[in-house]
Amino acid sequence: MLSRLSLVALLVGQALAKKHAVPYTATNLIPLQQNAGSDDLFPMADCFGFDLHEATISEMQEAMRLGHLTSTQLVTCYLVRTYQTQDYIDSVLQVNPDVFAIAAERDAERCKGKVRGPLHGIPFTVKDNIASKDNLETTAGSWALLGNIVPRDAHVVKKLREAGAVLFGKAALSEWADMRTNYYSEGYSGRGGQVRSAYNLTVNPGGSSSGSGVGVAANAIAFSLGTETDGSVINPAMRNALVGIKPTVGLTSRAGVIPECEHQDTVGAFARTVKDATLVLDAIYGVDTRDNYTLAQKGKTPKGGYAQYLTDKKALKGATFGIPWNSFWVYADDDQLTQLFGLLDLIKSAGATIINNTEITDYETLVSPDGWNWDYGTTRGFANESEYTYVKVDFYNNIKTYLSEVTNTKVKDLEAIVQFNKDNDGSEGGYPYADGVGHPAFASGQDGFLASLETKGIKTEEYWQALDFCQTGCRNGINDALKHKGKKLNGLLVPPDVAQAPQIAAQAGYPMITVPAGIHAESGMPFGLAIMQTAFGEAELVKWASAIEDLQKTSDTPYKRQLPKWKGYLERNIPVI
Repeated sequence: MLSRLSLVALLVGQALAKKHAVPYTATNLIPLQQNAGSDDLFPMADCFGFDLHEATISEMQEAMRLGHLTSTQLVTCYLVRTYQTQDYIDSVLQVNPDVFAIAAERDAERCKGKVRGPLHGIPFTVKDNIASKDNLETTAGSWALLGNIVPRDAHVVKKLREAGAVLFGKAALSEWADMRTNYYSEGYSGRGGQVRSAYNLTVNPGGSSSGSGVGVAANAIAFSLGTETDGSVINPAMRNALVGIKPTVGLTSRAGVIPECEHQDTVGAFARTVKDATLVLDAIYGVDTRDNYTLAQKGKTPKGGYAQYLTDKKALKGATFGIPWNSFWVYADDDQLTQLFGLLDLIKSAGATIINNTEITDYETLVSPDGWNWDYGTTRGFANESEYTYVKVDFYNNIKTYLSEVTNTKVKDLEAIVQFNKDNDGSEGGYPYADGVGHPAFASGQDGFLASLETKGIKTEEYWQALDFCQTGCRNGINDALKHKGKKLNGLLVPPDVAQAPQIAAQAGYPMITVPAGIHAESGMPFGLAIMQTAFGEAELVKWASAIEDLQKTSDTPYKRQLPKWKGYLERNIPVI
């Protein structure tokens, strides 16, 4: 049977269909269990005669231009899809109560001949640490911020509204974007529960922008925004067979985003195609007076946006890419390497040159040999060479600054948040989990918060040494690897499933893009192929990622986006590590 909320969505959709005299079918809103024998365990409903499953933004836009579809109908179909999938993947933390009113406004504008751009009328979600000045909450998944009132839309939300996009709701996430604890269930938050990937519901869905990635991958939304401090866009994108763009720090404003580290925070895009992700990037980047880091982009961004750099496989002829083998590739498993090598061979067959061993300078010191570790400097005995040394100081200060503008909340600093989690241990896991005490999703309690609290936000000499070591070392490392025999390469091809790759880009503040590349045979979880570039190199990323994507789509190859299989869809394990 349909849930009460699903039934409401269905009735709304039927009423709208009758109003617009468009046939509406919901024949495949059958509980998942009844479809268990079919190839597609979770078939998506027809959308007023439009095939919304895997549809691109351009296809939606064309259907609306021709009068075959409205934004209101798109919202209806995505709402039905959300309620169809929500009990399984928990991708949406809250649906916007005003979403139908916004969509109706965009439809009315279209009827009057006003189309704001390629995102006009397209529904989207944003991670629940991105503020919206409306009837939605902004809580980072924590009960501590429930009911708070933000002063204004985050700049990126404001820009998307101006572009005509329709804010569908808030995507679930790893609580406090993974800052609160160092051993936790990825994708879990007190408010949102456990986000799960439709590829395999029993394993890590990717974080911390978990709901953003999972929702787009399951066709529950057209596109989504996430945030990254260290891997939180690239990781869930590649683990859900999506395109993820993590921009240069300072290309997209962080104003109105619950912060972690001003040196590394950035807002990025999730979509099913490079073009869709690029259209979103075009809408959200730009200078913002509330984020002085964006001033650095002046004179470094293209006039007319990034979509003009979209291309096809022909562009690969004559391109030259580097492979930092010892820096990253050596840590990829055999299953992944086999498939990635197949994609690399395909890229070479299109006329590109791939040069091996263009390494990150000093990778032996910068890159952890034992997986992602943002306290790797301390592991080596040098806290003044550790990313975590400055991140935890920045968080203490930045969260206080953010909360100073928020009203109707009892927590105004990290001390109050820590105490809230202790007072509400049953839901917020304020203490380490042991013998039933604490919360199983927060195994180490809130040790990240406690480490940040211990710094009191003081920027010691150790802080500045660590920041300079990580930032300068990673920037020089990437810049050096992008050069070969005096010539600049078109990009570094890296396996983003090796988490150290996005970590080095994060510390540098440099951009990355990931495209789907394959599926792990045992787990069924996707992985990607990423391109790394220097600061404000997004035009290069768009060009080469779109060329590789076109090559994938026009070739008979398995090395591309594959649809979810809903493996383990009835399991409910917590935590998912």
